[in-house]
Amino acid sequence: MRKRVRKYWLGVVSVLASIVIFVIPFLFIVTTALKSKREAALLDFTWPTELHLWENLVAVIQARDFILLTAFVNSTVLTVTSVAGMVVLGAMVAWVAERRRGRWTKLIDFIVLFGLIVPPAVVPTIWVMQGLGIFKTLHGLVLIEIAFGLSFSILLFRAFIATVPKELDEAAVLDGAGPLRLFFQVVFPLLRPVIITVIVVQSVVVFNDFTNPLYFLPGDENATVQLTLFNFQDQFDTQWNLLFMNILLITIPPLVMFLFFNRQIVAGMAGAVKG
Repeated sequence: MRKRVRKYWLGVVSVLASIVIFVIPFLFIVTTALKSKREAALLDFTWPTELHLWENLVAVIQARDFILLTAFVNSTVLTVTSVAGMVVLGAMVAWVAERRRGRWTKLIDFIVLFGLIVPPAVVPTIWVMQGLGIFKTLHGLVLIEIAFGLSFSILLFRAFIATVPKELDEAAVLDGAGPLRLFFQVVFPLLRPVIITVIVVQSVVVFNDFTNPLYFLPGDENATVQLTLFNFQDQFDTQWNLLFMNILLITIPPLVMFLFFNRQIVAGMAGAVKG
């Protein structure tokens, strides 16, 4: 009986904490985005006296020659290509590292953890990118995002691959499958739960990334959605209603993706933890 009561109150506390941490800030963003400039400047958590949804929405979209639309295109291309690279490369590295254990296994594990823990160095990275001729290019930033997110992807894939029986690999080899056919036709389809987890988690990370585009992809033509937050701030004034409308617009895609794939994320994480 006591355990049930304890679990009940633990659930209540968890729900209340989630409301305080996630729901209340989101409601504040929504209400501020609907206000006029003068009313939003007060930064009060109140319902607007007059709704300015359409005016604020049009102003945000038309700001600086429709830079938000350009930013959405750039962020979409960046997110899709980066996450695709993380999924394919992360799964391949994890499969080889898990199946072919040897004297280099510990070194590989150390390198993966090293990439997960050690923060990136901005100036040396820019110097390397300039030497390769990929600085201020979208494909250069794609490589940066893949490099920074690959370690986490490898850890998830490797833990899940550990639950896949080796007998499947051996049976495919006996049927004449080569390494690529074995991986893409036998192993890769079995990783669907963790693939969805990596796609959703890393898509949110890349889509919401602010620092990497700021450092490695400067310029209005290369703007991503997070950099458009500068559109409504200057040294002497901030248009809070338009700023929060911008925040609301760039928050909706990751939120929708998370809501739709919530169960798949939990399933992928559970499989990785079991491994």
